Amino acid sequence: MSLTQNMNHELLSRELAADDPWRLDGNPFERERHTQMLRLSLNQGSITNALEVGCAAGAFTERLAPNCQRLTVIDVVPRAIALARRRMGEPPHISWIVSDVQQFSADELFDLIVVAEVLYYVGDIAEMRAAVRNLVQLLAPGGHLVFGSARDANCRRWGHAAGAETVIAMLNETLVEVERLECRGESVNEDCLLARFRNPESGS
Repeated sequence: MSLTQNMNHELLSRELAADDPWRLDGNPFERERHTQMLRLSLNQGSITNALEVGCAAGAFTERLAPNCQRLTVIDVVPRAIALARRRMGEPPHISWIVSDVQQFSADELFDLIVVAEVLYYVGDIAEMRAAVRNLVQLLAPGGHLVFGSARDANCRRWGHAAGAETVIAMLNETLVEVERLECRGESVNEDCLLARFRNPESGS
């Protein structure tokens, strides 16, 4: 693990110690972001096998889970998994895994992957690219990936290597972008891009 990743993991752990970290429950911007993420996630119809990358305290997990036959939730921070599990109870169709997005592997492919406000924490551009490559390998042919992130300018201002525009360009190298939208709130920090991608039917 790189020094940048170590620092980012410590940052995440500190942020998760607060009640409602990142105001995911109480903030109108975050509620709207989650509403749009859910709409993008459900656009292809029923979801057999989904992966949520980075659950924070489970605010979006709570909305996504009822729409999935099976849902795997991963987060690099054990406390995030613990908070989300407590919030959700123990539905039998959810698997909880403490894992880094670059290292995670699974026995079967996912027809939906949701990764939002996560990839700018992984480290530098090369590490972001490795994470994107791993996610694409986990996506079933014809499956959809829903991505969300603060924009490059905000992420760099916060001290990260890059944000939405950079990762969307990486995803477009192997996946087909189907839809893109922006969410803005009252604060300069509340400015993110959401995008839905489809894996070409032939596989990648």
